[in-house]
Amino acid sequence: MAMAELNLNPTKTHLHSSQLSFLSRTLPRHGHCAFPPLLRTTQHARISCSVAPNQVQVPALQTQDPKTKPDCYGVFCLTYDLKAEEETRSWKKLINIAVSGAAGMISNHLLFKLASGEVFGPNQPIALKLLGSERSIQALEGVAMELEDSLFPLLREVSIGIDPYEVFQDAEWALLIGAKPRGPGMERAALLDINGQIFAEQGKALNAVASRNVKVIVVGNPCNTNALICLKNAPNIPARNFHALTRLDENRAKCQLALKAGVFYDKVSNVTIWGNHSTTQVPDFLNARIDGLPVKDVIKDQKWLEEEFTETVQKRGGVLIQKWGRSSAASTSVSIVDAIRSLVTPTPEGDWFSTGVYTNGNPYGIAEDIVFSMPCRSNGDGDYEFVKDVIFDDYLRQRIAKTEAELLAEKKCVAHLTGEGIAVCDLPGDTMLPGEV
Repeated sequence: MAMAELNLNPTKTHLHSSQLSFLSRTLPRHGHCAFPPLLRTTQHARISCSVAPNQVQVPALQTQDPKTKPDCYGVFCLTYDLKAEEETRSWKKLINIAVSGAAGMISNHLLFKLASGEVFGPNQPIALKLLGSERSIQALEGVAMELEDSLFPLLREVSIGIDPYEVFQDAEWALLIGAKPRGPGMERAALLDINGQIFAEQGKALNAVASRNVKVIVVGNPCNTNALICLKNAPNIPARNFHALTRLDENRAKCQLALKAGVFYDKVSNVTIWGNHSTTQVPDFLNARIDGLPVKDVIKDQKWLEEEFTETVQKRGGVLIQKWGRSSAASTSVSIVDAIRSLVTPTPEGDWFSTGVYTNGNPYGIAEDIVFSMPCRSNGDGDYEFVKDVIFDDYLRQRIAKTEAELLAEKKCVAHLTGEGIAVCDLPGDTMLPGEV
């Protein structure tokens, strides 16, 4: 056998996973290839392959800008064949998961849950496509190194980049976490505009390059209106595929009801968060159940339910920051996992979950053309349906009307980002996000 050597200079060109896949198809199965770590040195990288000289085909390598093109990272640049091994032959088809704000604290918890199989199951291989910024690109490399060192069998590909049009390519799930936090003295209207521009651009990128059935979960705040902006800029993707994360609010509500009732929180079900992910959100105790019974039959203190319970859930994030000096990154990542699992596993009989979704066609009389948290069920296919068997009283309707008015006002405030004309900002009070102090 002859020895063929390829000398590559990473300072000029990068070897990408698609090119390595080409190599794997053209090299014979009995050949042995040793792939040293890529993209980590300015020295010449060498690939040595033991193949017959008439069997090697070398693809032409194209120069790409490392600042904008997503690069496979390290060991994740190596080729693989899931059908070649007995252990992986029964696995499902690999899915592409894009994550923005991938160098942040929420992602630092979330990515390892995704890679472990905790979210999509023990036989679902994944590719992580991580979006950062010019400022965070080195931190993003650090994240990729930790993923590399964790040896997750299901994590087959990792790529990093700062251009959403590249990173979102063929994404089947897009978890949009990255957003600018509200600084001291910043008006809510200014936050809507600054972050709205981010999500308008990401919506356009998803529309251009993502899977036509991509599922999008918007975490970056203000998440309801950011989700609306994103879906308005992605007309080729079904509007019902966009979600604003309100699952953490639901989890907090369940915990507070369990504490008051003196039960463990797995006894609490049918909890809905209505409306905006702000301090106008409505934790619904009227339809919630504890051990199968209506909450009001278990907790007789109506004043506590209407006042202390509601306010505690609305302001829980701010209190946590005061206690700990940082935002609730870990529990947010858990709630993202819960939100995804609620869409990919069938909802237990008689129960439901909360998620912020597009209101068109809702059965509750909520204004259309906004993103509003409501009760939903899923068959486990990634889609959902509205829950119809809910009840309302005057208290609940009044609270829902308040959070609805806030979202309608936010919608007018970002009209320039949704293609609906000139923005007019007249927000009904400067409410806070649950994570603000």
